[in-house]
Amino acid sequence: MRQERERCRLAIDRAAAGEKVAIVSSGDAGVYGMAGLVLEMVEQDGLNISVEIIPGVTAASSAAAKLGAPLMLDYATISLSDLLTPWEVIRKRLEAVFAADLVVALYNPKSHKRLMPFNEMLSIARKHRQDDTPVGIATALGQDDEHVVMIRLDQLADAEVNMKSIVIIGNSTSRKLGNWLVTPRGYNL
Repeated sequence: MRQERERCRLAIDRAAAGEKVAIVSSGDAGVYGMAGLVLEMVEQDGLNISVEIIPGVTAASSAAAKLGAPLMLDYATISLSDLLTPWEVIRKRLEAVFAADLVVALYNPKSHKRLMPFNEMLSIARKHRQDDTPVGIATALGQDDEHVVMIRLDQLADAEVNMKSIVIIGNSTSRKLGNWLVTPRGYNL
């Protein structure tokens, strides 16, 4: 983190010199990844180099598959990191998506030093959701220490959540079906 510009600069300079290069982002390069930064820097430099963006699997999609089907209906993804986005902008977005009853997938939810955004998000969520709203936490997906749990919103404050976690908070129709978290799409059964 915080060395993205340097990585992009190195890759762009090498590409401009005729080398074939690749920048690897976790998840999908176009979703909280580095594709946008590369495109902005190439444009800013006025370069005419070929850029190919290869889609990956987003962390939210990976978490959803591990949890069941929590993203079957409208949802929003929000990063709680206030390193590049002012907290007031994030707060405004949280208020809007929770008030709109969207399922919310949270990226960068909490670090050892950054507790305020997570705690504020919880306060906002609890204004708009019932305590028994299902929440899925998927941590370190695809890694040896992968861990996936399903809890209730009123348990989230004490749950193990870190920067490797994706937190999915259900909407008013989301529910636990056995070991799965499901947000029904509205099919008549």
